[in-house]
Amino acid sequence: MPVELGGVMYFATESLVWGGGRAFYDPGCGGRVLARAHLVSVGQFSDIAAQEMYREPGVDLDLTEVLSDGRSVLGGGRYETLVCPGAMDGVPVVTFTAPWGVKELEWNAPSASYVRLLGSGLLEAGAWDAETIARYLAACPGAAGQWTAREVADLIAA
Repeated sequence: MPVELGGVMYFATESLVWGGGRAFYDPGCGGRVLARAHLVSVGQFSDIAAQEMYREPGVDLDLTEVLSDGRSVLGGGRYETLVCPGAMDGVPVVTFTAPWGVKELEWNAPSASYVRLLGSGLLEAGAWDAETIARYLAACPGAAGQWTAREVADLIAA
């Protein structure tokens, strides 16, 4: 299901799987983030987060702090910070990101395959057209100046 969050999505560090920058979310900045939400159980979310944190899945995360304070730092690595930027239909939206913000490290352009995956996922959510998504992704820090909206649109169409 489509969701728009306040903040900024940016690309930084280096993905060993995708090559290029990874997507991170900084809720502390003004802006608009296009995202796709999935309704999952605590156990499912915990397993997904554990895999992204290079931890062993199978242990439910304690979401008490993130649900009450909006943020919980589980470690200093990438995707080890949980964020709850709000709720949809009364259900908390929880995601994971880095403990640092968009201005705290060097940006890194994402690979074509990663941009295609993100763009296709947003398009499948059904709330935005390909042009809107292409402009959005091409403007994200790390992608801006490296990808044009036309190039992103071509990737999404491929």
